Amino acid sequence: MPSSTRTGFKIVIVGGFGVGKTTMVRAVSEIRPLDTEATMTDIGVGVDDPTGAPGKSTTTVAFDFGRLSIDAEHVLYLFGAPGQERFWFLWDRLFGGALGAIVLVDPRRIADCWYAIDRLEHQRTPFVVACNVFGDVFGDQPHHPDLVRDALDLDPHVPLLDCDARSRASCKRVLITLVEHLHSLTPPTPEIAS
Repeated sequence: MPSSTRTGFKIVIVGGFGVGKTTMVRAVSEIRPLDTEATMTDIGVGVDDPTGAPGKSTTTVAFDFGRLSIDAEHVLYLFGAPGQERFWFLWDRLFGGALGAIVLVDPRRIADCWYAIDRLEHQRTPFVVACNVFGDVFGDQPHHPDLVRDALDLDPHVPLLDCDARSRASCKRVLITLVEHLHSLTPPTPEIAS
């Protein structure tokens, strides 16, 4: 990192199993991301449910980590949380010190992110919701953001947007939306009378 870097901001990416969290960190990180991907084995049968992510052969067992510079003085540290229920105990630790979060949703499996939203609201961590529409894979099915918002019972002020977790530009747009949302929640600094 440049010596001019003064401030780091922690962002957590959460969501269900196989929704694209690792893919998002990989797509947007300016450094080679650290990941804790492990090969799925027969031991996980009956413990993890891979039906929503056919063809998935690896899984995150701790977290993913990436970095993205905003400018010469500010950097985002990205932490992708594991999606399986057996690793949820790690989430509260990952949320500690987080400025905000991205809830990544597969619109075909909306219920998989209910726990993530519940934990973020419990921790009072501001977040945005990004529907990973999986590019051409999702293109043949209708997608209705209003139905996603209703199904998640999102407050009207919580931003909801589409993204493709494989696309750097799309992931950056999600991060910009999160930063703008965080800025909108910050009370104005009172002016000092002279």
